[in-house]
Formats: sequence, structure tokens, C-alpha cells
Amino acid sequence: MDWASHAQRLAEQVTHPRSRWREPVASTPRHLLVPRWWAPGPGGRTVQDGPADPGSWVRAAYSDRTLVTQIGTLHADHATPEDRARGYPTSSSTLPSLVLTMFGHANIHPGLDVLDVGTGSGYGAGLLARLLGAERVTSVDVDPYLFKAAGERLAAVGLLPALMAVDATGPLPGEHDRIVATVSVKPIPASWLDALRPGGRFVTTIAGTSLIVVADKTEDGGAAGQVARDWAMFMSSREGADYPPGLDDLVSTAQTAEGDSVEPSRFPVLDMVNGDTWEIRSMLEIAAPGIEHSYEENGDARTAVMVHEDGSWARAESTGEDLPTVHQGGPRRLWDELDRVRDYWLQHGALPLYGARVRVSPDGSIRLQRGRWSATID
Repeated sequence: MDWASHAQRLAEQVTHPRSRWREPVASTPRHLLVPRWWAPGPGGRTVQDGPADPGSWVRAAYSDRTLVTQIGTLHADHATPEDRARGYPTSSSTLPSLVLTMFGHANIHPGLDVLDVGTGSGYGAGLLARLLGAERVTSVDVDPYLFKAAGERLAAVGLLPALMAVDATGPLPGEHDRIVATVSVKPIPASWLDALRPGGRFVTTIAGTSLIVVADKTEDGGAAGQVARDWAMFMSSREGADYPPGLDDLVSTAQTAEGDSVEPSRFPVLDMVNGDTWEIRSMLEIAAPGIEHSYEENGDARTAVMVHEDGSWARAESTGEDLPTVHQGGPRRLWDELDRVRDYWLQHGALPLYGARVRVSPDGSIRLQRGRWSATID
């Protein structure tokens, strides 16, 4: 397979001609790290077998897109053609341009020791090893199979970074100049601050949001920086083989129940699942953490559901251009929380997230501030 020309085209697509990352992208065989992946299909995701269709394999591997490799506990490597995967993705090979975006915020350059949090397919660790030398790269993942498969595939192409099966929210191996996470966390694990050398930098996203936090270690053992004027969303870090069960039963209830409160809404229904609502969803997550969303369209009818583990729920239904009717139940009014976010946007012309100053305490709690607005993430 002539993969090198495809990798070269990908490098030209996702890097500047003088970027230090151009050669690593052009010389790293992504297809060998992702031999199988999940693709959307009828009744659930279906497995795609690269070696069985080399043309599709090389096109997928050297496109700038994320390839989902694991759904729940079922990795594509272990799937049969008859399997239909449903549930939340638990591992992927992140689209290359986003990996490079995170590396760019980290200001990675030769001579640094880097910890890659979220090994996944091993592609990010491979790029780091190409640039820095494998001896300067450590990569961790909570899933033993991911770490084993990535290690074997990287070794087969001559790349030998240190890979470990480690819960990234707990104690971490070694000391590092940079920590870059392609999983999201909330708050910042205190172990990251312990593992950073003085003046070292971490780059991560806050779970449930699109906020990229870029912060440098401070003398008190905490960190200071800002929310990048950029955005990304990653899977949340997990402690086990899969995420805890969601709130499907409460979603089912919310889809049909008569609310304790039934009122017309001042704002249209928003698609908080698939729509371009990253900033609003991020602000809502900070104001009212832990809300889960679902959204459905049936012709010109739209229904958005919000639920929370405390038993609160909301359902907004609209048809055509009409404003929705909102049913709400439980101890809190979740739709009202969303309305407050939209009110802030209308009153101020923007939300205060991107560009906010960040202070991280040694225990990992996060303080955001921009102008008169502030928030704490514990």
C-alpha cells in the first residue's frame, strides 16, 4: 500500500509548510494504528475492516476526521460483521488537526518531556515520539487493551514511547514539562500538578464543555493561564471499562410526562446534541453541571429534553416557526437555567468563556474570571 503519499497530503492539509509537525504527520502510518473502526449504520454502528478494503482504509486513515474505535466495552478489533454497537464512544483516533491544535497550545518543541493523557490508538503518542524522540514521551490510558494494542502497533513501526495503563485522575508516573490530554476532566486532577515540573504547562478540556484550558504551573503548586479562544470536545475521563449508566429512564419519562410547570418559552428549541451550540452548552454546564440532553426531529416538529440526576427534567416542543411549549418537573427548572444563559448572551452580546483567565488551586479546583463574571469548577 502506498500510504506515504496519502500521509503527505494529510500533512499538507493540517500543518503549515514550516511547521515542526509536518514531517511527523507525513511519516506516521496512521492506518496501521487504526486497522478497524466503527462507522454509523442502520441499527447502530458497524465495524469497518481496513485490510479487507485497502482503498477505504487509506482514505479514512488519512482524512482529517475522528475514527471511533470503541463503543462501550466493544472495541472494533474484537467485533464481528454482524455486531451493531450502541452507546457512548469510549475510545477513538482523534482527527489529526485537533491533536495538533492541542499540541500547539502546549507549545511543544524538542527537548521537552511530554505526558500524553489518553493513548487511544496511539497516533498522538506516535507524533510526539517522531518529534521529540520516544524517550521523552509517556502516554497513559485507563484501558489495558488500548495501551497494549497501541504499544504493539507503535513498536511495529519503530516507535517506542513509554505506554502505561493508568487512571489519569490518580497518581501519574514521572515528571514532565508538558501534559496534553485528549480526554476531558473536571476539575483538574491534582496529580497533574504534582507531575508537572516548575513552569510546566498542561492543556486539557473541561468535561461537558468545549473549553480548552491552557495553564502553567505556579510556585504555589497550582497553575495559571486562560481559556483558549478556540474550542474542542473530548470524551470524559473514566475510571473503568465504560461510563456509568446514563439517565435513559428519566429521559423516557420526560419525553411524555405532564410537567409540574407548563409554560410557553421565550426562545426557540435548541439542538444541544448535534447543533452548533458549543458555547451555550459550555456555559450551561458551568452554571448547572451534569445536565444530559436529547433531541429529536419529526418533520417540522422538534423536541429537546434535558434531565439531571437529581430528578429534574424539562421538555421543549415546537412545530414549524412557533415558539415551544416547555414542560418541567423535579426540584429544579432546567429550561430556566438555559434561558438564563441565553439572556446573558443577549444582554452582553457574547458569553464570557473564551479568553477567561484561569487559576487552578493545588487541589485542582478551577476559578474562571472575565470582567465582572466569575465561576468556580470543583
